Amino acid sequence: MLDVSIRLREPIAPQLVAALRQGIAEMRLRPGEALSEKDIAARFGVSRQPVREAFIKLSEAGLVEIRPSRGTFVMKISVREVANARFVREAIECDITRNAARLATPAAVAGLRALLAAQREAAASNEYWRFNDHDEAFHRAIADIVQCDYAWRVVESARIQTDRVRYLSLPDASPMPLLIGQHEAIVDRLEAGDADGAEAAMRRHLREILIALPQIARANPDLFSDIDLPDHTACLVPVE
Repeated sequence: MLDVSIRLREPIAPQLVAALRQGIAEMRLRPGEALSEKDIAARFGVSRQPVREAFIKLSEAGLVEIRPSRGTFVMKISVREVANARFVREAIECDITRNAARLATPAAVAGLRALLAAQREAAASNEYWRFNDHDEAFHRAIADIVQCDYAWRVVESARIQTDRVRYLSLPDASPMPLLIGQHEAIVDRLEAGDADGAEAAMRRHLREILIALPQIARANPDLFSDIDLPDHTACLVPVE
């Protein structure tokens, strides 16, 4: 289920939150799946109390649902929440990217190109989990250029909603090469010091999920709590 080890000398509940959150983001814990307090405690070799605490934290984050007398379940994906998360990411990451175009050093650009190479390698071997790790590292590296730690923490909290949809799309033939090409366009503009171009490239990249989302939701109705995209909701409809 989850290939994570718990460090028993450190606070356990936060580690469980991180491990379960990663499992949910990577679709190892599927939407609607029941989570057993007893089984998870046994899997990690801990008592049930920190597992219970982790469930509460994940519930507060909207990632699991605790149903009294029935159990704890991974929340299904909400089209509306994915679109909202994408909206937040665009607002923050586009501004980060614009500023990064002014501050990116040759070393930072080289680091981004190394991450592109790692993404290509993962895509060539269809290693979806590794590809997504490099994808996250790529976006984090851009935030690091401008030292936007707090902004990145906000982005991280939103990523889990978009990550689950992204994982569902990765087995298709085109998404990984398409995403790599979009990443490359961003790096090219950063290297050129083109703030407008870098921002526009990031905006196109982050809006890609709105193109794929309706089709993915219709293809996996059992994983979603809602499917329809209301045309009147501003955060769901990108405005050029």
